[in-house]
Amino acid sequence: TQDKTTLVIAHRLSTVIDAHEILVMDKGGIIERGNHVALLAQGGRYSEMWLMQQTQNTDPSVTS
Repeated sequence: TQDKTTLVIAHRLSTVIDAHEILVMDKGGIIERGNHVALLAQGGRYSEMWLMQQTQNTDPSVTS
């Protein structure tokens, strides 16, 4: 994707972890914008979703 703009819509945040810019949307509007590290540091919705997904991935009671 070098020298191209790529739009990725993802529910699994691990899909976009290396994106240059991530837009977090709610009800059709952008509520947060930044890269993975910056969004985690903000402690907002992206950070909440990231922590929730990481917890789900490491929960031994969850089976595949």
